[in-house]
This record gives sequence, structure tokens and C-alpha cells, in this order.
Amino acid sequence: MARPPTKGMTVTEGVGADSAIARPPTAVTAFIGRALRGPVNQPVRVRSLAEYQQVFGGLWQPSTLSYAIDQFFDSGGVEAVVVRVINGGASATIALPCDNETLLLEALSPGSREVLRASVDYDNVAPGEEDRFNLVVQRVRAVDSERIEDQEIFRRVSIQPGSSRHVAAALQDSMLVRVRGQTPSVRPDRTFRPGSRHPIGYVYANPDGDDGAPLTDYDLIGSAQRRSGLFALSGVDDLHFLCIPPPLRDRDVGPGVLLAAAQFCRENRLLLIVDPPAAWHTCDDALRGLRELAFRSEHALLCFPRVIGYDRLRGKYETFANGAAVAGAIARMDEHSPPWIDGGDEELLLRPGLRPARLLSDSERSRLRAHGINTLQSLRSGDRRRSPLRTLAPGSDCGPHGALLTPRRRQLLCVNAIERGTRWARFRGSDRNTWGLLARQVRNFLQGLAGGIGMTDGDAFYVVCDERLHSAADLAAGSVHVLFGLRGQRPGEFQSCMISQRPQGSRVRFIRSNVLAPGTRMTVAEPVADTSVEVEVAADTDAIAPRPTLAQQLFVAQKAERGQLDVLRSDSTVP
Repeated sequence: MARPPTKGMTVTEGVGADSAIARPPTAVTAFIGRALRGPVNQPVRVRSLAEYQQVFGGLWQPSTLSYAIDQFFDSGGVEAVVVRVINGGASATIALPCDNETLLLEALSPGSREVLRASVDYDNVAPGEEDRFNLVVQRVRAVDSERIEDQEIFRRVSIQPGSSRHVAAALQDSMLVRVRGQTPSVRPDRTFRPGSRHPIGYVYANPDGDDGAPLTDYDLIGSAQRRSGLFALSGVDDLHFLCIPPPLRDRDVGPGVLLAAAQFCRENRLLLIVDPPAAWHTCDDALRGLRELAFRSEHALLCFPRVIGYDRLRGKYETFANGAAVAGAIARMDEHSPPWIDGGDEELLLRPGLRPARLLSDSERSRLRAHGINTLQSLRSGDRRRSPLRTLAPGSDCGPHGALLTPRRRQLLCVNAIERGTRWARFRGSDRNTWGLLARQVRNFLQGLAGGIGMTDGDAFYVVCDERLHSAADLAAGSVHVLFGLRGQRPGEFQSCMISQRPQGSRVRFIRSNVLAPGTRMTVAEPVADTSVEVEVAADTDAIAPRPTLAQQLFVAQKAERGQLDVLRSDSTVP
């Protein structure tokens, strides 16, 4: 059963120094959008459309998110993390009569489709316990329906202030309701169902819930401080893709959302799936629109064209954004060709329920790929030469590995796996013995990864975790750093990353490094200069200026040589 995360402390068993680093799932996709019901700004994992419907409701015409989830699982998606956002809205209330007062319960999920009901009984309550009662809260499919989707039972709660079972405190653990306002002075009346064989009845929620207005770009971006919108995904493990469906069918995601999402993906090592705007109908439209959009990132990918699918609510075929179908197609492709192995990319094929909005020729597909746009199709092409999938990196400042999707995915998955698998070092950073254990753990993981992509020679990767990366301040602060890299496409080039584990958390930095050939030695000779002049100057300035370092002396000497050379050149040009 898919449930929203509970509040409080969560205890999980982590990986230790003697455990192997596990490979994370390769296609977990995060979705952000509007839904019928469900928790707001809380990430919820769902593994099927049925689980999504149980928490967030089914298809809803104003919700492009619901259609995206449907297409994601229908296209081969395995696991999704859903964040519901709203623009305004109000929660429905349940009024339980308490003699002449009222106990008002408020639905935790805003919206008009959250159908709740509650019942009150006094079973197993002693006659002298006038403040105690049993409360049952249910979510049902519809009003007067007996199909219960969720149920919570709170036994022997009290309306007495200061009681350990006070109803307001007990409902803090509820995923359905909260107490609104003050609690009454007497307990709620027992609910009856007149004329029925079952004496206990239910009180249904009032029709005062509201779905709110359509989403804006500000709702999708959210706030980092409040952990809302996009930032509700902060701290969620195993994410690999991010998909933000358009807020409305006739309105695309704004440039501000794309920039914020790209920055979030860069900081959290994800890949953003960008939907092509609705105005892109032809290949020329896509190429011209990409230039006008001016959005480039090695943490983003784009596919063209949009897809056509059957809208079960409207009873006709409609055109949809393709981001969810792309994520599902990649998840299906990973089942037999995961990014951990070097098997080449396959074509992105749609399931029979969807078809591309436009058929592209071979020349058009080649033109789009040259600009970083991947293509969708229903049938495999006759060309046996499979072109690699690409990111939106061409034209941006990144290495050649950032322009290809699979090497980029492999790098991000590798870094995320090592970052999560080495968190045990946060509590052992003051021990020098941690360096060797950490290096061995990372080396074993990279050894298996290098074998899967065909790198079996000795210089396929490197791992550094010793005194070269640590200072006395690091040992005192309990910080431990590990530097590692996988060999890139160019000779001597490595895709390098440094992970720092500290008691406060972890930090990941991508760096550029070139490994020198074995046996290479570098020496720096101090330049010969007129020491008499230097001594005289130093004698005058020693009290007010520190002695220059060797690097500063080299820089000054090199600058002086360049100046003399420029003077000679200028003199030689004079007639």
C-alpha cells in the first residue's frame, strides 16, 4: 500500500565499511503537479497506477500529472515519486455533534474529492469515563459508498485537556484529519444510523472542500525553506529523473521552472526530462524553438515529437507532453540494457497505446540529434547504426562525456551510489584508519563497474583517500574526503569527483583532473636573481610585508620576462 511518509524519527539500516556499495535503481522518476487529493508537498513513492489512485485519486482532466503517471507506468515505468502541489484550495470538514457543541475535524488533504466520514462509539469505555470515546475515520470512494479506501481507528481518546490521549494530540499521527479549533468540553455524541441493523452510523464531510486554482510557475518551483514544490524532493534517495508536466494542457512549463529545475538537478545529481512546447510541430519548429529557448544543460534531455494517446475521460485522442512516456521507455530499455554495461543505446520506442504526433524522416532525425534532441518513434528504423542518445549539453561548457546520455547517467548513478554507500564515514572521520577502509570500498565498487563497461586495464579508474586530501583541521572536524575518477573518452582524461562526508552531511564536487603517466616527476627550479637587490629591498620592507612565496617569485619573474620581450618586439618594429 502506498502511504505518505510519517512524521517523526525514521530508523534505517545503512551500509557499513565492510559492506559492498549497492547499485541504485536506474530509472526512478520524480513527478510534480496537481492531483485530485493526497498529501501536499510530501514525496510519496508509488509503484503502480493503482497505488497512485489510492493516494492521489484517479484521472482528472485539470491534472496533467494524473495522465503523466498513467503514461509512465503504461510505457514501462517501475517506480515514481509524486509530489502534489496546489494553488490555494481548502480542506473539507467533519462536524461531530457534542451535545450543544461541535468537534470539528479538518481533512489533511485539501480538495473537493476527499470523501471522508467519521463515527463515534463508547465500546470498552467505563461508565465513569465521561471524557473517553472511540473515533473511526474512513476515506471512501464516493458519498454513500461502502468501498473503503483507507481507515484509521483511535481508541479511548479524550477531550480532557492535558490527557495523554487527548484527541488533538492523538490525531497528529493521522494521515486523514486534524482537529480544527478548540476541543469541546464534552465528548462527541455516539453516531447512529436509524432504521439499520448496524447501530453505528457515520457523519460525512461537509461539501466545503475546494480544489484551488490552476498551478503557476511559482507553485511548481516552491520554496527551499518550506520544502514545497520542487524542493520537497530534497533529501529523497535513488531519484534519477525529474519530470514536470505542463500545468495546463494549453500552457507549457515556463523558462523560470526549467532554470530552477536544472539547478536543482545539478545540485542533486538528477536528469531533467524537458517536454517539447506545444508549438513545436515540425522539425524546423523544434530547431528554431530550441535556439529561441536558449536552454542548455548536461543535466537535461529533450525528445521530439509529442505523443498522441486516448483520453478515457473525454473519449477521444489527445496530444500530450512526452516526458512521462520518455521516462517509461527508458525504464523499459534499462531492463535489458542498463547503463551499468556498455551495450550501446537503443531507439526510444513507444508502446502501442501511444504514437508520435509526427512521423520523422531519417534526415530530420539526424538534424535533431545533431542539436541534442532525441526522437521518438513507434517502430524500429531500418538503420542498424544506432545513434547514441544525447543530453542538452551541446554548446554548454562541459566535457564530451556530458553530451551523451548513457555516460552521463552512468556517472551520476555511480556518484550517487558511492555517496550513499559511504555515509558510514560521517561518524568515523577523526580516525585515520577510515581512509584505507573508504578507499578499499570505493575501489571494489569501481572495479566491478569498470568491468561492465569494458575497461579491464589498470588505469580504468583511480581512488585517492589519504593524507594528501586531509588536513589537521579536517581530522579535528571529523571530515573525510575521497577522490575518484573513471577514465573518459580522451586519453589521460578522467571523470573525477570528490565526496566529503561530515557529521553535518555530505558534499559532492565534480572536478577536472588529468592523471600523469607512471614515473612522471615534476620539479620547480627557483630562478636565479640578483640577491643583493632582493636583500636590500627585503631589509626595507620586511617589517611591513611578508616574504613572497616561491610561486609569487616565479610569477613576477615570468611577468618581467614577458615585459622585456614585448619591449624588444616593439623596438624591432621601429623603422
